[in-house]
Amino acid sequence: MQRLGKYPDPVLNAQCSKSEVDNWIISEFVLKELVPVVGVHPYPLNELMFMVSAVCILKPSQIYEWGTHVGKSARIFYKITKHFHITSEIHSTDLPDHNQHDEHPHRSRGLLVKNIRAVNLHQGDGLNVSLAICKDFSEKSRPLFFLDGDHEFRSVKREITGIMKYVPNASILVHDTFYQSKQSGYNIGPFRAIRESLRIAPVKYTVLSTNLGLPGMTLLYRTLSTGGTL
Repeated sequence: MQRLGKYPDPVLNAQCSKSEVDNWIISEFVLKELVPVVGVHPYPLNELMFMVSAVCILKPSQIYEWGTHVGKSARIFYKITKHFHITSEIHSTDLPDHNQHDEHPHRSRGLLVKNIRAVNLHQGDGLNVSLAICKDFSEKSRPLFFLDGDHEFRSVKREITGIMKYVPNASILVHDTFYQSKQSGYNIGPFRAIRESLRIAPVKYTVLSTNLGLPGMTLLYRTLSTGGTL
C-alpha cells in the first residue's frame, strides 16, 4: 500500500477485476477531515464515503459540479484530491445573481471554497458552463460530473443526457436518487431521470447506488483507470 502523506492510498488490488478500497482508511479520512468542515448534511456518512471511494478509484482529471449552494461538495472534492494526491481540476458553477431559485445561495455562493485557488468558481447554467470548459480537454481526459441541488425530473434528465451525449467518457455522480414507493410522498425525479437516461444512453454504463435511505447517491461510470469495476 502506497502512503501518499497522512493517509495512504485507499485503492487495493488494482490488478484484479473488481476495484476495491480500504474502508478503514476512508472512514478515518471522512471523520477527521470532512465531517468537521461539512458535517453530515446534506451528505450523510455513507455518502461521504461513497464520494471519497469514487474519486480515489476513478481519479478524474476534471471534476464539474453545480447547484451546491455554499460549496460543500466542492470543498469535499478539494479535500479528497488534496489529501490523496489526485491531480484534478475542480469547476463549481452556481446560478447568476439575477436568477430566482429556491436554493439560490446569493451572498453565500461558494462560501466554503471562495479562498481556495484550486477550485474554479463560475456563474451560469451548470451543464452549459461545464460542457464549454470540457471542450478544452482531449478525449483521453477522465471527467467526473456531480449533479446536486435540483430535484426536478426534466432538468436532471436534461443534464444527464447532455453529459452522456457530449462527454461519453465521463462518469456521473448524482445526489438525491433514493427510490421509494409513491406512498412515501418522496420526490423520485432524479431516480426516474437516471432510469430513463440509461435507456437511451449512447454507451453502456455500470450503476452503483446507496439504496438504504434518503437522500441517496448514484454513480454511473464506463471504464476505470484501474481497469476494474467499482
